[in-house]
Amino acid sequence: MKLSISTNFPQVVKTMQKLQADVGRQALARAMNRTMDIAKTQMQRGIASEYNVSVSYVRERLRVRRAIASGRIELSAELIGGGGRKRSANIIAFVEKSVSLAQARKRAKDGSLRVLRVQVQRGKTKQLPGAFIGNKGRTVFRRTGKTRLPIVPVQTIDVAQMFNAKRINEVVLATINARLPDIFEREARYYLDRFNRG
Repeated sequence: MKLSISTNFPQVVKTMQKLQADVGRQALARAMNRTMDIAKTQMQRGIASEYNVSVSYVRERLRVRRAIASGRIELSAELIGGGGRKRSANIIAFVEKSVSLAQARKRAKDGSLRVLRVQVQRGKTKQLPGAFIGNKGRTVFRRTGKTRLPIVPVQTIDVAQMFNAKRINEVVLATINARLPDIFEREARYYLDRFNRG
């Protein structure tokens, strides 16, 4: 998710115009960064409410590439999902942690007690027949055939793909569009006041 604002100035500018441009660039860079910080927080909450992950888990996997005003006419800031990390995660993070006694009895009767259940999206539990936990409880595997080996890890989406969910993205983009003008106006006043004070 990229926030990019380009401003072109004439080659011939007076000193005062250049100073005003510098003030404008500083204010815009700061406004863009503040807006992206708000967007990051909203993205964390949106992903955590939609998917069965904690806000802290998402926070570690989102990053902001910040806008820098110094020496640049074109400013851009970027909110990045995944931060260059792997785009998938082992399903172990989403395995059902506890089962009530009533659920255990019911599953024992229908023969599915030992079947792994996972919940990637909140409120949507799925069964993984044939999957099992190995690697000292750190990984879910599945056999590729009828024999004991080979086995493969069972992967699912991670924050990089959760980040691209349209319903979450749309809300975050609407926030960016609504908040940036007001934040820029406040930052511009701050820098102008500071400039006028000398």
